[in-house]
Formats: sequence, C-alpha cells, structure tokens
Amino acid sequence: MATHMSDDGGQAVPLFLVFILLMGVGLLGLARLGAAVDDAARARTAADAAALAGAADGFDAAVELAVANGGLLHTYERHGGAVEVAVRVGDTVATARADIFVTWVDRGFVAAPRVDPDLSE
Repeated sequence: MATHMSDDGGQAVPLFLVFILLMGVGLLGLARLGAAVDDAARARTAADAAALAGAADGFDAAVELAVANGGLLHTYERHGGAVEVAVRVGDTVATARADIFVTWVDRGFVAAPRVDPDLSE
C-alpha cells in the first residue's frame, strides 16, 4: 500500500516574505499620511498667523509670517479692514480670515486683529 506524503518544507519562507512586504507597504502609507496631516496643521497655523499679520500690518507682514511658519503666501485679499489669505505648506493649502475691529476707550481707540474661526481650515 502506497502512502502519499506531501512535502511542506519551505512554505513558511515565502509567506513570511509576503508578510514583510505588506508590512513595509503599510508603514510607507502611514508615513505619507503622517506627513500630510503635519502639513495641514502647519498650513492652518501659517494661514492664521499671516491673516492676523496682514490685517494689522499689511501684505509684507503677511508674507513674512507665512514664511516664518514654514509656508508660502498663495493668495492675499484685503476687503476694508478684513484680510483673507491662503497659505501653502507642501501640497496643502489652508485659508484664514482676520479683520481689524476698533474699540473706543476714554480718549482714543484700540485696534486689534482677530481671526474668524469659521473661515480657518
């Protein structure tokens, strides 16, 4: 009576290599996602800073603060006392809006910029 014996030797190595390959691809995907999330956070911060600086001190200040926060000023629009900017960091563009409001006190006034949180992305 003949018995059939299968040779399963060596099956673990190819499966292990496929597992390692899939883990490597997954780690690369996570690294790219992490970089995109970081760029988005930095872009929002740079846009907020640029909008505040633009509302208080104009275009040059907006450019300076965008660059100081790792971004590039993509657009700058002034509408009266309000400024809306878009700042690019990596592949991400974030927008923010700030305006100057005036509060009258005793013998003068105080002008202070503020960010409109509804427009910050």
